[in-house]
Amino acid sequence: MYDLIVIGGGPAGLTATIYALRKRLNVLLITKDLGGKTNFRLQLPEIEHHLVINGEEVISQFVNEIEYLDFARVMDKVEKVDRTHDGYRVSTRSEKEYSARTVIFASGANAQRLNVPGEKEYMMRGLCYSAVSYAPLFIDREVVVIGDTGLALRASAELSRIARKVTQVAPTHGELDTPLGQRLLQSPNFTVMEGFHAERVLGDDYARTLIVKKGPDVRELHAAAFFVELDLIPNSGAVSALVECDSKGRIKIDARNRTTAPGLFAAGDVTDAFAEQVLIAIGEGAKAALAAYEYLLEQPAEHPVVHGERPY
Repeated sequence: MYDLIVIGGGPAGLTATIYALRKRLNVLLITKDLGGKTNFRLQLPEIEHHLVINGEEVISQFVNEIEYLDFARVMDKVEKVDRTHDGYRVSTRSEKEYSARTVIFASGANAQRLNVPGEKEYMMRGLCYSAVSYAPLFIDREVVVIGDTGLALRASAELSRIARKVTQVAPTHGELDTPLGQRLLQSPNFTVMEGFHAERVLGDDYARTLIVKKGPDVRELHAAAFFVELDLIPNSGAVSALVECDSKGRIKIDARNRTTAPGLFAAGDVTDAFAEQVLIAIGEGAKAALAAYEYLLEQPAEHPVVHGERPY
């Protein structure tokens, strides 16, 4: 039995694993890939690299370390987590089972897709899913935001402080009546196309044009980038029967990354904490690992923390 199993190899999960290793815990990382969201980076013409604060370099170091420490990882997809009398049992797609006294669930979230022609071809090539991450690249440029939720409004607000023009394609009236929506409607560089739906993405090597439609009205929108801000879908299904989640399926955590299940912690975009940023996920992963470590130290003596032989 492991002291700790970390589920998910994105920024939060990788950080949690490295911190657990350095606390000399007997830890296992189970993940489909290493790096998570940092494996996908927005590409734009004439921009090879952007000088904004990011956590990609840190995560690349963690990836290298975990790749070297192959005893501490299993490349697989977790299907289910069950409570046992002394911890948790983790079942994977390859029909393997692993047991641990504690679990950190850091499986991330997926951006909701447009599901229109051209989306796959131009994904992260002018078509992006996080304005919060990439807004600084669009000083005095024209951009399009697609969506009508609070997430889309926040993206438009972020971009409107930087871009020359922001056009929001809003299928419904959505949350435009909120204070944020009303503030945006008063911005001189913001336009909303209410009732329009995205139909197709066109371009060359990069996305250049979005075809939108409202009834018989079909238009072409040209921009430097197109931001899909429909919503984030948390990958919480494997533990949803064990922990409390909010209305969107995000795992509820406290300030120490504890869920409502004892010994089960969560970190990153799968939680209801403010996320969407690599640097924040790194911090949440570190907090979760330290909280799990303290939890193990507080357990009765018959279940001591196992300090495995690690190269640290």
